[in-house]
Amino acid sequence: MEEAQKYVWEGAIPLQIHLHESEVTTLPTPPPALILAPRIGYLPLLVPQIKPHFSNALPPGSPDTVWFDYNGLPLKWYIPTGVLFDLLCAEPERPWNLTVHFRGYPSNILVPCEGEDSVKWSFINSLKEAAYIINGNCKNVMNMSQPDQVELWRSVLNGNLEAYVRISSKLKLGTVGDEYADGGGQGQVKTGRVPVRLYVWSVSEDFDDLEDAPQIDSWDKISYINRPVEIHGEEGNYFTLQDAVKSILPEYFPNKSSTNEESSRDEDENEQTVPSEEGEKYLSENVESCYPSDNVEIKLVRIQGIEPKMEIPFSWVVKKLTNPEHYLHICVCLKVPQVL
Repeated sequence: MEEAQKYVWEGAIPLQIHLHESEVTTLPTPPPALILAPRIGYLPLLVPQIKPHFSNALPPGSPDTVWFDYNGLPLKWYIPTGVLFDLLCAEPERPWNLTVHFRGYPSNILVPCEGEDSVKWSFINSLKEAAYIINGNCKNVMNMSQPDQVELWRSVLNGNLEAYVRISSKLKLGTVGDEYADGGGQGQVKTGRVPVRLYVWSVSEDFDDLEDAPQIDSWDKISYINRPVEIHGEEGNYFTLQDAVKSILPEYFPNKSSTNEESSRDEDENEQTVPSEEGEKYLSENVESCYPSDNVEIKLVRIQGIEPKMEIPFSWVVKKLTNPEHYLHICVCLKVPQVL
């Protein structure tokens, strides 16, 4: 488990960050800032490194909330940086060229962000949601001591896996990926519910190479779904990643396996939504259309920068590739029939 966690925690994306041309007040234009951004981190946490780099080129006056865009698309600050990269760069771009803005916050697209405090609140809130899905309550997170909460957040901020494991183990959020030995000594996957955030990008035109994939230029093209997956112990060793993705997307794959029909009914009754302060539902209203499942093709699934085989046991994915707030973030590209 430690090796897998180290892989997730040490993952980083090289960023080349440019100051938006409308905010440049000096000649020559300042060179871009080069930063190695942790995959499990969040873009606003990079501001203390970026701001000094551009300080001499900024217009006078106090800056607005700092925000970033990629090819003109404002980036949602509460989505982990690695997930943004996996979602928006079908063909990975290294370094990833982003633009930073110190003015003109697009509040019609992005929810307000007050720097690190907002990111910390969002992280703890996601941890509470995950605890509720896993245990049926979030009292262990709610009852964390203030020092433990501070240390947990600092461990994420600083990429300190050892400190994170020490504190998070107190929350008793064991994953269903954990196995236990039955009477015959055979490893069996524990029954449980897995907190999943699915980012679905649907395309109607086919492509063979990722570099030919259509670019995402609007968040309206992304269905953002927060729907838990239930794994039963007796099926856990053969319930695959493909089974999990299809069970989360009955809108696209109505012929679900019977293994998840009952849990899906429970999920519909217990949909988790982002708190009203963030003003957005995690269950996207973009997922409306029903297509015959034989006409829908999963073109790409990406988790933590890798594209696992769809036949891999889902319990393995959960155990190895979950983020620190105990959510599994999955980016999916679907090829769907063209609507005439």
